[in-house]
This record gives sequence, structure tokens and C-alpha cells, in this order.
Amino acid sequence: MALELLVIVASYLLGSISFSVLFAKFLKGIDIRQYGSGNAGATNTLRVLGKGPAIMVLVLDVLKGVVAIWLGTWVGGWGTWVAAICGIAAIIGHNWPLYFHFRGGKGIATTIGVLITLCLWPALLAGVIAILAIFITRYVSLGSLILVALTPIFLLVIGFTQPVLWTSIIIAAFAFWRHRINIVKIVEGRENKIGSKVKGGNRVV
Repeated sequence: MALELLVIVASYLLGSISFSVLFAKFLKGIDIRQYGSGNAGATNTLRVLGKGPAIMVLVLDVLKGVVAIWLGTWVGGWGTWVAAICGIAAIIGHNWPLYFHFRGGKGIATTIGVLITLCLWPALLAGVIAILAIFITRYVSLGSLILVALTPIFLLVIGFTQPVLWTSIIIAAFAFWRHRINIVKIVEGRENKIGSKVKGGNRVV
């Protein structure tokens, strides 16, 4: 029990490492949460810092989810509640990071890492549809929501284990909550599209 608790806490602390904030501080001496969309994630890193840093942030944030699942698997076994909770803990850490006053990103990159490790093929299928949606609409937020909404549906159809299915549902709930403002903006046609630039160095609202 103590070891299980340890890996869950370790997963949260790992998730709390905000690479977007660190890269922006190191490269430009700024707090990225004060620029662009104000989000500490790969998409806003692209908007504020450019492609190179954005790719690095994306890869590292995905790896946080992968490592968290493997930590839980090491202790509890494959597809168990321990592994699932470690994944959720990493996403919580990304969204509400201990090291950065609990102001983080929206957790999608880390979610991708969690889902592709827990359930590769359902997540991959949902991801293909999400990428197509992003390509057509240029709304990253819409693609993110499609990814997390479709994954539990595919898991239900295929019949994955309960821990994995419920984890995907919890993750989807997190994602929709974190994107609630984006959802309103999409409906109103005000959502920022991928590739949009920072205007005047201030936050885009």
C-alpha cells in the first residue's frame, strides 16, 4: 500500500513539471501563462515560442503520461487501478502543478501519453479522427475534445478492463471541464485557431 501511494504521489509530482513554463522562462524570460491563450501547453508554446520549443514541450508532456502509467504498472500490474490512478495523477499534476502555484495547462498532451500507454488502439483510432478534425477546422481544442470523448466509447465497444474504461471517462470529464471556455468560444466562432500569433505580446482572450 505504501509503495502504491508513493508511485501515485510521484506521478503527480512528475506531472507538475510544466515544460511550457520552464522553456518560456529559459528562452525568453517570460511567464507563458501571461501570453497567447494563457495556457501552459504545447499549443500556446507554438503560438508564443515557435515550432521547436512547442515540439519539445509536446513530446515531454506526452512522456509524463507514459512514465506515470509505467510507474503504476511496475507496482500494480498492467491495466490495474494503481496504473490508472497514476495516469490520472500525472494529468492532475499538469493541470494543477505544485511547483507553479497550481496554474498549469489543460492536460491533453499528458492525456495522450496516458491513453496510448493504457489502450493504444482505441486511443489511436480516436486520435486519427481528432487529427482530421483539427486539420479541417484548425481548432486544436475541438480535436482534443473529440479524442477524449471517443476513446471511452471505443473502449466500451471493445470491452477493455474497468480501470482503463473508467480512467478514460474521468480523463474526458477533466478535459471537458478544462476546455469549458473553449467550448463556448467554438460555438461563438471566437476560438483561436492553430498557427495564430500573439498580438502585441499580450494574452489573446
